[in-house]
Amino acid sequence: MPTVSIPRKEQIETAATDLFKSRGYAATSMRHIASKVGIEAASIYSHLKSKEHILIKICFKMAKEFIEGIKLVQKTNVTSEAKFKAAVISHVNIITGDIAASAVFWNEWRHLSEPLLSEFVAMQREYEQAFKLIIEQGVNEGVFEVRDISFTVMAMLSSLNGIQKWHNYTLPPEELNEAFATFFAQGIRKQVEE
Repeated sequence: MPTVSIPRKEQIETAATDLFKSRGYAATSMRHIASKVGIEAASIYSHLKSKEHILIKICFKMAKEFIEGIKLVQKTNVTSEAKFKAAVISHVNIITGDIAASAVFWNEWRHLSEPLLSEFVAMQREYEQAFKLIIEQGVNEGVFEVRDISFTVMAMLSSLNGIQKWHNYTLPPEELNEAFATFFAQGIRKQVEE
């Protein structure tokens, strides 16, 4: 069976992502990236403009995936609870789809320079707002009971985003996403008095 050759640029991006996850963006140099790939530090610049270029690519690629995922959910013609659960499942699937990139996305985005930093923060807010609207719909329909929607979304996303730190020690992604969706939906579901 013939071996598949991975393009050098892809090797560099993968190595940089792994290093950003393990060392942090600030502590990773171009020399570290070159060493991990097995090339001379000087030659890395023929493949890569800067390490921030990789950070930008990771952050914006994942931000777009999250936004596209929740927009698809918003378009579905299902109950507000089903919509909420589908949004949580989409979120978990994106995180577990690429743990290294997820870790970089959540922990290193503050290193983006302006105006990209402000653009990224705006995308974060857009995503959070989409979750709030789904919960608000459920509250208005009498399905959810939530005292503070903003707090609920922030607490939930903080919990979900922590998956990248411990995912190897728990359920497989297809069970994990359903477990989280059920857990959070039960937490905000309006209790019916008997």
